Amino acid sequence: MRNLLLWIILCVAAETELRSDDRGDREKMVRTQIENRGIREERILRAMEKVPRHLLVPQDLRRYAYRDRPLPIGHGQTISQPYIVAYMTEKLKIGANAKVLEIGTGSGYQTAVLAEIAGHVYSIEIVPELAHRAQKDLGDLGYKNISVRHSDGFHGWKEAAPFDAIIVTAAAPQIPPPLIAQLKGDGRMIIPVGTSFGLQQLILVTKRKGDIHTRTLIPVRFVPFTRSKN
Repeated sequence: MRNLLLWIILCVAAETELRSDDRGDREKMVRTQIENRGIREERILRAMEKVPRHLLVPQDLRRYAYRDRPLPIGHGQTISQPYIVAYMTEKLKIGANAKVLEIGTGSGYQTAVLAEIAGHVYSIEIVPELAHRAQKDLGDLGYKNISVRHSDGFHGWKEAAPFDAIIVTAAAPQIPPPLIAQLKGDGRMIIPVGTSFGLQQLILVTKRKGDIHTRTLIPVRFVPFTRSKN
């Protein structure tokens, strides 16, 4: 009995230490990769300190979760580096009650960051295995304000529209017209535009009184926007 009690104490201590290390890694990530590059929105910084990125990447890559780099998540897809997640989120200027559409759920990391600062996140993933895995992982983390759908993101989520903000996490050759139509009158969308082999630019789209305005932000590198073959 004494040996068993000692074993339990050691296991709890080890688990607590691991959680503490993860927390420390997130704090360091936010300080060195995000704040130092000019991201100042407090809600985003808090969200990225909170969301356990290591639990939303493949297990064999968890030791790299808080490094300044994208990571593969299977099926030819990647999870963006933390700075890009923070940068894109900040540009959307999301309100606390905002309804957000995400195209490209991936591992669910960007989804979780959005859910920490928005009212509800609708996320579409075209790869069924990734959609199901993200839905399970996000549910296990306790998120109640996320809806995940396996679908072709080009068409958006018409029945939940209009959206205060739309974020696209794959490079499209052009901005999908259905997404523009589903953006609120004063909404904002951020999307990488370009080809998988050429230059891609991150584009900020704003809609004002029905007029569409676009602004080029920074060069980026994303996986291509995948369409359904049906």
